[in-house]
Amino acid sequence: MKIMKNNAYNMMQGAVVLSVAALVAKILSATYRIPLENLVGNEGFYVYQQIYPLYGIGMTFALSGFPIFISKIIAEQESKEQKLAISKQLFLILAFFSVLIFGGLQLSASFLATLMGDKQLDALIKSVAWMFLLMPFLSVSRGYYQGNLQMVPTAISQVLEQIVRVFVIIMVAIMAVTYHWSVYKMGTLAMTSSFLGGLAAVIYLGKFFMQLNKPKIKSVVKYRILIQRLLTEGMMLCFFVSLMILMQLIDSFTIKNGLQSYGLSETVAKNLKGTYDRAQPLVQLGLVIGVSFASSLLPSLTQALEQNKQHDFKQKAKMVMKVSLGIGSAATIGMVALMPQINHLLFGSRALSEVIAIYVLSVIFMTIINTYSSMLQSLKEFKVLLWALFIGLVSKYCLNVIGLHFLGIIAASEATVLSLFFAVIYLMKASSIAVKDLIGEERFLSKLIISCGLMFVVTKMMANIIEMVINPGRLQSGVVLLLAIPIGAGVFVYMALKLKIFTPLEISNMPGGKKILKIVNNL
Repeated sequence: MKIMKNNAYNMMQGAVVLSVAALVAKILSATYRIPLENLVGNEGFYVYQQIYPLYGIGMTFALSGFPIFISKIIAEQESKEQKLAISKQLFLILAFFSVLIFGGLQLSASFLATLMGDKQLDALIKSVAWMFLLMPFLSVSRGYYQGNLQMVPTAISQVLEQIVRVFVIIMVAIMAVTYHWSVYKMGTLAMTSSFLGGLAAVIYLGKFFMQLNKPKIKSVVKYRILIQRLLTEGMMLCFFVSLMILMQLIDSFTIKNGLQSYGLSETVAKNLKGTYDRAQPLVQLGLVIGVSFASSLLPSLTQALEQNKQHDFKQKAKMVMKVSLGIGSAATIGMVALMPQINHLLFGSRALSEVIAIYVLSVIFMTIINTYSSMLQSLKEFKVLLWALFIGLVSKYCLNVIGLHFLGIIAASEATVLSLFFAVIYLMKASSIAVKDLIGEERFLSKLIISCGLMFVVTKMMANIIEMVINPGRLQSGVVLLLAIPIGAGVFVYMALKLKIFTPLEISNMPGGKKILKIVNNL
């Protein structure tokens, strides 16, 4: 009994450590792109963002997808020898696939660049391909530690990888500006950061690889079964975690070509794509805000499922959904209201603010999808997730191809939001978890819409009034944000408390929630 309690405690502590590390890594991954765009401009940012999804897929596989899958297999083994033996098997399988991916990208770089509508991108594709060789090292070591409830090595390696990568990218951007490199040379060297960051993480995790030759047992599970599980359960998990990045990859293959078919020149199409890509770091930051408020609740959700407490699982699942959707929606609508000022302050102009604002709405739907994904993976409803993934990606591709030709760049943002909306509708209809079990019967959605709507109106009005008083400029946009954000946040908090969107228990489980309750009670 005591061992079970210790395991549950270690699992919860480990989940918290991994959640914090993942948040730090995501914040680093989102924020570096702001100075990068300022340094290299729209065209330079276009070049980098065209190939970034390839890195993003590889990173997601090595950072969260495969490690989670491998940790489950490791946890199924009884002895340390079995765990090490199956780790070695998994390493050999992943090494084989990694070499295939690396070789495939190297040989098809020119073909892929042509499909993207820009042959000069082939050097960047070859550069990013090197990181896939590190995937077996990163995935298996992280999965092994997580399977043994040792989350600290994984957490430190994640943050270290991002720090090294971001440092290299910013240094390359500074040198590119100083020495007047072409945007393609800058992009090629910037993409080496993915390999160098991964290499730093592998060196840190190096102690694990010294153990792989120790076990006397050669194999625990037949290779055929492991490969089958890897290609079904493992790949599905990886692709679903990579949903937003896969949509960015579709953008890489369709936007520039679509804009040229719309009637724009190649130079204008590149610049528009680079400006459109400003939405990516904003979406990442929006997701971080939504997920961070729910991350403290996820360990208790996992514990409830492990202990087979179905009622507790439903109650905590409802809490996770309400908190993440509530805070994620508020952050998203706040960004939409202040998008011209945010765009101006961070990137130096207000170009495509409407297009970026529409794209940012995807945060709301991704928050729902991520929460559903966590729960359905726990319940092993993989087919539902696979169909939702298929619906989202096919919808995105078709809407992009048709919409860009007739409507221009705004169609890409609309396609992203609509395709995620279709995926959410399918998840709600097809999963065994009823929607009412997740958002409650207390008119949660209508209350949330009223609160976000009032916040949007007040925030927008305040921003416009302040801009009538001060001259519009980049620094002045920062002043507007400093004044308008607290007012908007205050309106949402007031309405959330007034309409009782969250229960006292849900508020107390948020980071800083107990202090909020104390202030409210005093008032």
